[in-house]
Amino acid sequence: MKARIRERFKFEAAHAVKIGGNTEEIHGHTFRLEVTVEGGIERGYVMDFLELRALVEEILARLDHRNLNSLFENPTTENIALWIAERVSKGLPEGVALKRLVLWEGDENGVELEF
Repeated sequence: MKARIRERFKFEAAHAVKIGGNTEEIHGHTFRLEVTVEGGIERGYVMDFLELRALVEEILARLDHRNLNSLFENPTTENIALWIAERVSKGLPEGVALKRLVLWEGDENGVELEF
């Protein structure tokens, strides 16, 4: 049997996205993130929530209160989500896989990745 666990996070960051060759004005957001991982239930759990939280918080520390244009060529929500997903996937224990990642840019705009 497989099961999924999820954790939610927030971070603050600024960006100026390039749209159609033009770069918008730099502005900030409260980004909200939800990470869902899947695996077998071993020893009563998929993975320790604290271990998942520590992994993701370490990744988000590189983004929190930063100008994302200094890290990304075009810091769209999609590009940020893909960057986070790659790092989460690499840090998961054997037998646990990233299944879903949702990144909200403020309260109304977001992207959902499924694996």
